[in-house]
Amino acid sequence: MTDTRDTDQPEWRNFYGRRHGKTLRPSQKIYLSEDLATLSPAGITREDNPDRAIIDPAAIFGDDRPVWLEVGFGGGEHLVHMAARYPDVGIVGCEPFINGVAMLLGKIRAAAVTNLAVHPGDARDLMEVLPEGSVARAFLNYPDPWPKRRHHRRRFVTAEHLGPLARVMARGAEFRVATDIPDYVRQTLREVPRAGFVLRSQGGTAWDDWISTRYEQKALREGRVPHYLSFVRS
Repeated sequence: MTDTRDTDQPEWRNFYGRRHGKTLRPSQKIYLSEDLATLSPAGITREDNPDRAIIDPAAIFGDDRPVWLEVGFGGGEHLVHMAARYPDVGIVGCEPFINGVAMLLGKIRAAAVTNLAVHPGDARDLMEVLPEGSVARAFLNYPDPWPKRRHHRRRFVTAEHLGPLARVMARGAEFRVATDIPDYVRQTLREVPRAGFVLRSQGGTAWDDWISTRYEQKALREGRVPHYLSFVRS
């Protein structure tokens, strides 16, 4: 029987989690309408890059500065903090939750940082079109824990996500993970080395340039202990 499927159609990719939350404030709607398009790199979405051609990271920031990646930036406080602390680095933040994107855009305006790019979608879309070895550092801060055992395959620390991340990270690049969920630590310690990373450090002491996020503050209020892990791309 002849296969009549259209092979040019994009491969289906599952996405789990929320894309929208509470009604946005008027100011946040303004941020989205006025700022997001300017800060979103071209060539990431299938709409503006249907062939999934590799994009040049230098085109994102206009030069060949080091590129860092934050997966799921939440409210954006860590992302803006790192951008202000490292102005010579370009950081791309990925976040599909539009309320978090709106919060970040407000923080960018307030901090007046100019070395950030924002992808309001799945990080896999970005990793699919970045060149091999183009990311110098990556962050995964308080990712969705998906606590039910049957949902553990939805976590970021699975081969589906870690394989593309390992491809785009340079040799010797650092991958940081912060979480307050012991079982997430367990899965991270098992899966990240399998993807081509070497554990450098882990424990309850944060990095020198760390800023505590709203998710960490919530964890502390509820009696959960933060855990910080650093890996190096081997």
